[in-house]
Amino acid sequence: MSGYADTKDLHLKRMRRIEGQVRGITKMIESDKYCIDVLTQISAVNKALEAVALNLLDEHLKHCVTDAVTQGGAVADQKVAEASAAIARLVKS
Repeated sequence: MSGYADTKDLHLKRMRRIEGQVRGITKMIESDKYCIDVLTQISAVNKALEAVALNLLDEHLKHCVTDAVTQGGAVADQKVAEASAAIARLVKS
């Protein structure tokens, strides 16, 4: 079971909203909208994706990593390493 099982519907709702925003940006470009307006919408999509990512990371830490640490050993080390790598990827983006 994934760490986000309880909030899956909320994540899907957010992702559908983001998908609509991206389609809107495509239409803006097709309609030759002002560059700054397009960039503003792209920034909003990036922030929305970041919020989803941070929520998923939080749920991963609370569920998957916590369970693994309780078990201890190599499983715990692996989950902590995965979480660290995920955090590093988010910070770089």
